[in-house]
Amino acid sequence: MIMDPATSRPALVIDNGTGYTKLGFAGNVEPSFILPTVVAVNESFLNQTRATTKNSNWLAQHSAGVMADLDFFIGEEALTRSKSSNTYNLSYPIKHGQVDNWDAIERFWQQCIFNYLRCDPEDHYFLLTESPMTAPESREYTGEIMFETFNIPGLYIAVQPVLALAAGYTTSKVSSLCV
Repeated sequence: MIMDPATSRPALVIDNGTGYTKLGFAGNVEPSFILPTVVAVNESFLNQTRATTKNSNWLAQHSAGVMADLDFFIGEEALTRSKSSNTYNLSYPIKHGQVDNWDAIERFWQQCIFNYLRCDPEDHYFLLTESPMTAPESREYTGEIMFETFNIPGLYIAVQPVLALAAGYTTSKVSSLCV
């Protein structure tokens, strides 16, 4: 019998917030990382591709586009890069609890999964959070990105206040048993 590697590994938890994102593994007492929900993108590559004429080299245009996809930072590093250089523009992908920039949030998740948590998304289930009034279309698009881009085996999208209540309930039950 072949066992699914995702069932033997802890789920990844990503709590996306307007200001900060908390990420880590299920079962941990506290998040592994807490970072600002911000992305810094190098706009010079994008401007380079727009400024080129019809007669320019296709390979140069393509290379500039690829570099624009790779040259970005998130969290504190994004804030630092934008302060030290005029070529990086900040993007806050979540505004008022709702995803406002899907391209930026996809880049943000990519860095969270691969560079911060350092794991293969195909080997973990995911728990993501959303604000209470999130539209169903937003939830569907989140699922589409997670399943198609990151090829995750399973996803649960929870409402943030419900998780807070559940955490408070289980914590109070455990502490009353220990007393």
